[in-house]
Amino acid sequence: MIVMKFGGTSVGIPDHFAVATGLVAERAARDPIVVVSALVGITNLLVEFCRGGAGRADLARRFEARHREFASDIGVPADVLEPLLRAWQIESAAWLESPRVVSGADRDRVLSFGERLSVELFAGGLRARRVDAVALVAGDAGLVTDDRFGGAHPLPEADALLARHLGRRPPVPVVTGFLGRTADGRITTLGRGGSDYSAAVIGAALGAAEIQIWTDTSGMLSADPRIVAEARPVARLSFAEASELAYFGAKVLHPKTLIPAMDRGLAVRVLNTARPDEPGSLITRDAEAADSSWRVKSIACKKDVTAVTIVSTRMLLAHGFLARVFEVFGRHHIVVDLVTTSEVSISVTVDDPSHLDDAIADLQGIGEVEVKHGLAVVAVVGEGAPSHVGLAGHVFTLLGGVGIGVVMISQGASRVNLSFVVRLEDADRAVRLLHRGLGLDVDQPALAAGRRG
Repeated sequence: MIVMKFGGTSVGIPDHFAVATGLVAERAARDPIVVVSALVGITNLLVEFCRGGAGRADLARRFEARHREFASDIGVPADVLEPLLRAWQIESAAWLESPRVVSGADRDRVLSFGERLSVELFAGGLRARRVDAVALVAGDAGLVTDDRFGGAHPLPEADALLARHLGRRPPVPVVTGFLGRTADGRITTLGRGGSDYSAAVIGAALGAAEIQIWTDTSGMLSADPRIVAEARPVARLSFAEASELAYFGAKVLHPKTLIPAMDRGLAVRVLNTARPDEPGSLITRDAEAADSSWRVKSIACKKDVTAVTIVSTRMLLAHGFLARVFEVFGRHHIVVDLVTTSEVSISVTVDDPSHLDDAIADLQGIGEVEVKHGLAVVAVVGEGAPSHVGLAGHVFTLLGGVGIGVVMISQGASRVNLSFVVRLEDADRAVRLLHRGLGLDVDQPALAAGRRG
């Protein structure tokens, strides 16, 4: 059995939709379970609807029209969508006269319509190819979550429920990504990367042979192609490498997507719907070292980060100092990316400064606080690369040679990642320089990716 997840660009463009349904039909013998996102642009439209304002009525009409037009474009009968579109009309009408922002459980219910309509379209497209298929809302299929609306987490009992509901096939289940349901029946959303995460949770629950993420790039790349025109797919990655790339800026996968696959040792393959014959990237527990002298596979970059430094002479030889600092960040729900320490100071980076002012007020009771905005984290990623003799010296020699200053360095005991912080205006130049200077611009013999599913 395989899980095939299709993103918004794969299901929201008629030509790509035809390819996606064809790919599922071709793999019918592999017993696929399909997970789909909302049509491209629809979730953003619904988020705007939830913000409120005078344009809500227009947004509601555009939402309905987009799905009717798309059904017509792909040849799915209009009556397939009618029950859900009537439900949307009732739901949206309740908010048209209200100035309130739609939030909490109400917001998740509104956002759910994108995926709920998308699975009906995709299942209809499969039936048009004579593939027996059924559209399912993930919560109804067993994906039960807690009640943290907007960022819900699956509950432990979800595995058994998913296996029970999805274990008997055919028909091919077409399941909503991004959505879950609380134990008392309320729809939840899983937050950023929710559809990929849904696919991984379902794959782990049913012991899939492979989780396929079909998207608009041919795998995980050696750099962001918007920064480096020569960026190319990386054929094989370990979970550790892929997690680092996802965390430090690669948009192909959200970091939490890999957690269920890592726990069960399931292979994840990233593929391009527009170029289905390309092998993409295969992510497994172990992967070969990079076929290059520096063992580097990719250069990632996370922009618009903030560095916070706390300095206190009381830190010298004192126990509990770091615990006090991180207790403050934890209490204010601030996620820390990089950490460096010295005898009397600690520096961290954060990418979401929304709660930072309150945290700084508390940190000032511990020591002097310095905050630097407008920074970027650059990560050099590859199994064994950080411990490779000469890599760090080569990296910083390259940067220093063109006048790029380094604000902060974090290597520690990581076997896959050497990270450092530069000014935001230097980030793209640093990525391009390292991509070339570490040999990633040079075509390397493709690492065996195994046969594509």
